[in-house]
Formats: sequence, C-alpha cells, structure tokens
Amino acid sequence: MDAGTRADVLKRLNYIDGHLQGVRKMIEEEQYCVDVMKQTFAVRRAIEKMEAQMLEGHLHHCVLDAVQRGETDEVLGELVELYRLANK
Repeated sequence: MDAGTRADVLKRLNYIDGHLQGVRKMIEEEQYCVDVMKQTFAVRRAIEKMEAQMLEGHLHHCVLDAVQRGETDEVLGELVELYRLANK
C-alpha cells in the first residue's frame, strides 16, 4: 500500500472508530432505533469507501507489480477470492 493510500485509510478508520463509538453510546442511551440505524448505514458506507480505496491501490500497485514478476495466476486467484468474499 502506498503512503498516500495508507494515510487516507487510517484517517477513514479513525472516522469509522469514532462513528462506532457513537453508535454504541446511542444504543446504551436507548435512542430511537431508526436514528441508530442511520448511523450504522453511515458506518457501512464509510467501510465500503475504504475498501474501494484499498482495492484501487491494490490494483494499481500490488497487482501490476505481481503481473510484471510473472505472478499473474496467483494475483488473479486472490482477486477472484476477494470477489467471492465480497458477494457472499
């Protein structure tokens, strides 16, 4: 992972952590379920954005490097595995 992607992913993880703590507090305070779920949807979107960013970085750096080293089958296998996991 390149340094720029790493920094942005860590920033997003801090945001997600804070959001999750807020959701926990809302549940502890017995806030309205719909309001809590709106926050969980925001967490899910933030995770999806982080995953998309990581995948883009992986494709541009790790995958290209692996193909150049002749590891095409291995890297394609990993991408197929990620696709399957994402679609369970």
